[in-house]
Amino acid sequence: MLMGIVVGRVTATRKDDNLVGTKLLITQPIGLDGSMLPNPIITVDTVGAGIGEKVIYVTGSMASRAVQNKDAPIDAAIIGIIDSVEGMETGG
Repeated sequence: MLMGIVVGRVTATRKDDNLVGTKLLITQPIGLDGSMLPNPIITVDTVGAGIGEKVIYVTGSMASRAVQNKDAPIDAAIIGIIDSVEGMETGG
């Protein structure tokens, strides 16, 4: 599982039939310390996340398991909204 921040939304008027009804969000990966990592990705939202929220997401075969339609071509899916992160030491 990975952490990210939702930074935008993608609207696609034409997409694979198996993706109809899904919400596509732009997710900026972040490290455990909250630092921004490179390469934002498009994720399928399965939990009702919104712009500005920290989320947990999965990629690869785990992402396609996060939705009911197992035939949907999904590489990344948001599976949780983060309320807080505790116990991580930051810095040296």
